[in-house]
Amino acid sequence: MKKQIPNLLTLGNLLCGTIATIYAVQGNFAAAGLLVVIGIFFDFFDGFAARLLGVSGELGKQLDSLADMVTSGVVPGIIMFNLLYQSGFENFNNELIEKEIIAIVSLNDYSLSWFSYLGLLLTLGACYRLAKFNIDTRQSDSFIGLPTPAMSLFVISLPLIQQYSTIEFAQNLMSNSYFLIGITLLLTYLMNAELPLFSLKFKEYSFKNNAVKYLFLLVSLLMIVFLQYIAIPLIIILYVVLSVVQNSSKNKIA
Repeated sequence: MKKQIPNLLTLGNLLCGTIATIYAVQGNFAAAGLLVVIGIFFDFFDGFAARLLGVSGELGKQLDSLADMVTSGVVPGIIMFNLLYQSGFENFNNELIEKEIIAIVSLNDYSLSWFSYLGLLLTLGACYRLAKFNIDTRQSDSFIGLPTPAMSLFVISLPLIQQYSTIEFAQNLMSNSYFLIGITLLLTYLMNAELPLFSLKFKEYSFKNNAVKYLFLLVSLLMIVFLQYIAIPLIIILYVVLSVVQNSSKNKIA
């Protein structure tokens, strides 16, 4: 029974991701986002529980990636698909539309612009990353490429910023097709880039050996308090930037 506790947590992640998928398809992004966050919470603690109980194994590793594929792969892809669809590509001029470069039929029939499917690149990129992660022995204490939960958090924040932010510029940006496509391509690349990123796992808690992690957590907390939903994508950007700076410092010392 002890061996199944981490697996049950992982299945909790999968359940949250499955329900979040339903909400994402329905356009209820707030509910989908909440369930993704809960799923990521389960994802963090299943590994913690496995190490604590000394029951880490190949089954748990594979199960974890399968659950992540739904919560942090399928859901953000569907959300980005919806955002691109809703944006309507207003930045394209009428001449392009008349030439049927963009094939939009009836919104009532939910006939889709083929550009909207670009959002599903996030799902494909997440799948490729998770498959690589399972066979990459370098990623035991750190990450190579942006973790899928970080990508997922970035994406689920976008419709929340659009709906709840009081900053008009931020709202408009979340409705900009070019911006959304750029974010999709960038996140897909970062997930699979040969970019070393630090992990928030602590082997010990001294400030000297964990200064970057403590700085990241402190700044992230302050950003959430003062910026609310806008803080989420900024925290992911900060995570990447701090990792790059840390790696540069290590290379100079070496």
